[in-house]
Amino acid sequence: MKLNTLVKAFPMMEIKLDAPLADYSYTKTGGPADAIVFPRSVEEVRDIVVWVKENQVPLTILGNLSNLIVRDGGIRGVVMILTLMDQILVNQTQITALSGAKIIDVSQAAYKAGLTGLEFACGIPGSTGGAIFMNAGAYGGEMVDIPLTVLTIDRDNQLHEYDRSMCDFSYRHSVFQENNEIILSVTLNLTSGDALKIKAEMDRLTDLRQSKQPLEYPSCGSVFKRPPGHFTGKLIQDAGLQGMQMGGAQISTKHAGFIVNIAGATATDYENLIHFIQAKIWELNEVKLETEVRIIGQPLEEA
Repeated sequence: MKLNTLVKAFPMMEIKLDAPLADYSYTKTGGPADAIVFPRSVEEVRDIVVWVKENQVPLTILGNLSNLIVRDGGIRGVVMILTLMDQILVNQTQITALSGAKIIDVSQAAYKAGLTGLEFACGIPGSTGGAIFMNAGAYGGEMVDIPLTVLTIDRDNQLHEYDRSMCDFSYRHSVFQENNEIILSVTLNLTSGDALKIKAEMDRLTDLRQSKQPLEYPSCGSVFKRPPGHFTGKLIQDAGLQGMQMGGAQISTKHAGFIVNIAGATATDYENLIHFIQAKIWELNEVKLETEVRIIGQPLEEA
């Protein structure tokens, strides 16, 4: 099998074969990947890109697996998880982070350097690359609000650089959702500010998040995008669905926009509950709920 040669090709890289992605996902669900690789540098990413192309093996790129559901059948080929690429460099008012660095950690680095503009991200659990990929946002701020440069690599091992205007940002969208390029690093251009005020704002947002979100359970974060003219949580509450459970997955009793894993849920439980919510909200309101969470991988019966 080709994947057996992967370990021999990269003896110094952390590689796991037939490993459950539930061990890494925020929902604690997800089937096995044929192989998971954990590069530590841009050079190692490029080496893997060359290897999978030469060996005609599928490649899936993942960050912190926070706003993601991996189906119970898992993912075939190589899964590259970038969380070991977590270096953060502060240079005056610029911060450059490799794509696997947690955006929470980048916001902390900004605060410690007295830089403002990233306070909104202090509670977003995703990676920096994932935050760019999704144009992540919270409490009125989004990645699109920050002047930035993004370094990527395509599947032919060619490097590309994007400025903010080239990223095609919109609500929970970026060009990287279509172009199949791998985000390697992000440089943020922030503004000097008062560290005490920055910290106070981050503390305020953290308190808001802890009071309103069900952080005590595994979840995939906000499940649905906000439909125009509506609030998702209120639609679900008004439909009488809050607290509903399928398998081990439950619509959170604390925040109806979240689905939590309260009793050994499977990814199938999550998908079934998502589809039920979408159908019910359409039936009652003719409002189409689109998922913010990404759902990838194979159903169990296709594995």
